[in-house]
Amino acid sequence: MSTATEDEWVLAHLSDPHLTHLDGLGAADLLSKRLLGYLSWRRRRRHEHRPEVLDALIADLKSIAPDHVAITGDLTHLGTPREFQEAAAWLPRIGTPQQVTLVPGNHDAYRAERWEQTFRHWTPYMRSDEATRDGDLDSTFPSLRIRGSVALIGVSTAVPSSLLLATGRIGQRQLDALSELLRQTGPSGLFRILLLHHPPVPGSIHWRKRLTDAQALGAVLAERGVELVLHGHGHRSCLNWLPIPGGRAPAIGVRSASELSERPAHRAEYHIYRILNRSAAPRVSLSVRRYSTRAGGFVAVENSQTIL
Repeated sequence: MSTATEDEWVLAHLSDPHLTHLDGLGAADLLSKRLLGYLSWRRRRRHEHRPEVLDALIADLKSIAPDHVAITGDLTHLGTPREFQEAAAWLPRIGTPQQVTLVPGNHDAYRAERWEQTFRHWTPYMRSDEATRDGDLDSTFPSLRIRGSVALIGVSTAVPSSLLLATGRIGQRQLDALSELLRQTGPSGLFRILLLHHPPVPGSIHWRKRLTDAQALGAVLAERGVELVLHGHGHRSCLNWLPIPGGRAPAIGVRSASELSERPAHRAEYHIYRILNRSAAPRVSLSVRRYSTRAGGFVAVENSQTIL
């Protein structure tokens, strides 16, 4: 069970589970860059992203019992309609839409597809608390979900990209709306957590995987402020800092939640944040849980560290 104190709010952050399988796809599903993605899955990814690791993840989450779970994209490999349905059936194993907040990743937007066949299946986990109807990615994001004294703000960076690229883009409409959301939530004392898939700090990832409008996002955050930024995409843990009024905010990336790699730096992990939101001086601690083949499950790999 969670060891949170009465005032703490506990958030689990996971990303890039790549939980779907691609057996039985037809030729029409593999048009354009999807063919290269499929070949990558056949050769490597299906052996690295393991369902038994995700089963262990779910069991570990139940033992930790966080107040909320944030998932920052790449539930699928190629973003096919069948994969969206598969992921939609998996999400309730993590929690209800009230307990889980989701933003999409670039693999979920590998190729443009109809909303009704894809992202609509995930809408309950993506849309804002006050949303009255389903729409499309443009009308869904940025999203705002308030849980206690925490504001979870989701941004979509998921756009189809050219061959050999895995870039993301927020776009001006989302940036303008995000600026307004941050302006509205800033004076209220809410602890604002920005969720997105791509790393937000320019130069923190290879150019072909970058967020193309990271500088524009940085300008919004420098003006409006934010308390914490969480992302995935790089399949590695990283800590960077973003300028905000009067200081800086941590931007933290997490590894893939399912990767059983020979490379130690890519072994599956997820993060646990314990947030004590005292408006004058919020306190945030981070602990890392990593998959252990010896234990057959996720274990704590280091002592909790204070990041704010």
